[in-house]
Amino acid sequence: MLVDAGFEAGVVGGCTRDAIMGEIPHDWDICTSATPDEIQSVFKDFKQLTMGLKHGTVVIIMDNEEIEITTYRIDGEYSDGRRPNNVYFTKNLIEDLSRRDYTQNSIFFNEFQGIIDPFNGVSDIEHKIIRCVGNANKRLQEDALRILRGIRFASKLGFKIEESTKTAMLKNKELLKNVSKERIAVEFVKMLQGKNALNTLDEFKEIITYIIPETKAMIGFQQHNPYHIYDVWKHTLVAVNNVEGLVLRLTMFFHDIGKPSCYTIDKQKIGHFYGHADASAKITSEIFKKMKITSAEGVTAADLKDVIELIKYHDIMIEPRKQSVKKMLSRLDGNAVQFYRLLSVKRADALAQASNKLINRLKEIDTIETILDEVLAENHCITLKDLAITGKDLIALGIPAGKRIGELLNQLLEDVIDEKLPNEKEILLSEIQKYLNLS
Repeated sequence: MLVDAGFEAGVVGGCTRDAIMGEIPHDWDICTSATPDEIQSVFKDFKQLTMGLKHGTVVIIMDNEEIEITTYRIDGEYSDGRRPNNVYFTKNLIEDLSRRDYTQNSIFFNEFQGIIDPFNGVSDIEHKIIRCVGNANKRLQEDALRILRGIRFASKLGFKIEESTKTAMLKNKELLKNVSKERIAVEFVKMLQGKNALNTLDEFKEIITYIIPETKAMIGFQQHNPYHIYDVWKHTLVAVNNVEGLVLRLTMFFHDIGKPSCYTIDKQKIGHFYGHADASAKITSEIFKKMKITSAEGVTAADLKDVIELIKYHDIMIEPRKQSVKKMLSRLDGNAVQFYRLLSVKRADALAQASNKLINRLKEIDTIETILDEVLAENHCITLKDLAITGKDLIALGIPAGKRIGELLNQLLEDVIDEKLPNEKEILLSEIQKYLNLS
């Protein structure tokens, strides 16, 4: 429609890169020689979103899909290290492409002109290289968020960051102070989920420790323990690489962050980290608040609660016996999904440790999972809501409402889980009578 109206237009950015790589683009960005007024006129019959108008962007809603259309532009000075003070519209495509961050995002295509690639972005995609357009220092100093975007692309795509771009990233890392916590959280969460997260996070640990200073103590922290072959940082990254999905990757990244603060060494020169799971959960909770991590796509407050709980229990001893499994399930408030996640965490943790003890540990985790399957299939009493009596039954016996009711119910639940008592109302009520007589 833009070309029919006499303008130049084509797709550009991530969608072009994805298409070149043979992947289906998840959204489409169009750039054009048409001014914002001319774009609005061409698409006058369609719903439009115009909040980006001053930057030359009009969003067209077509078949319930948002398509971003932006006028070719030249960026003015960047005085705040994030956004240009002014933008100037241009009719020259190359001027527009030359202001973009990475060569892979500076490739233009339409079906009339084919691919226009003045900065060899196609070659960089083929060679799996991430490279700034033009002078890397200048590009990253204009907008420090580009540092994290580049690391995220490397993690997600499995690409290598070209040397002068890497040097500029490390040199300019302190400019990330100009980037909002929300935007940092978005990029961190995406890079953590990349297929190449292990190598990328390790290569750019100076930048990770800049945005999450609490991770600095992990780097090079030797564990001096027969179960461990890596320092805390490397162990963490290998563990991250052993899981999939946002909740588990966040859990593994932060699960041992409290270790350096809990380190002790015994007379045999063996290192111990007593209480590190609770310390890690506490530190992680504070980091999540500070980072405003729920601003990242796909991260909910419920996810963060699950992550903190998994960190807290990641080192807990679960015996491969039905009672032990039922007790752990009860501690997780009957949340079977969370229990299966906890077993994934334990596997990932074990796989990032010394291999000489690995086979037995993995077998034990598999046995616990089998027992969990059985417990869930047998529909056992696991939580207070499964118990055959309630607080109302105890009040009817003359026990005053208050803390004592909860204590009694929890004692009964424990006895039912331990199979000392069946979950039957009459038996439980007579047991309460015994408790009352004893007290």
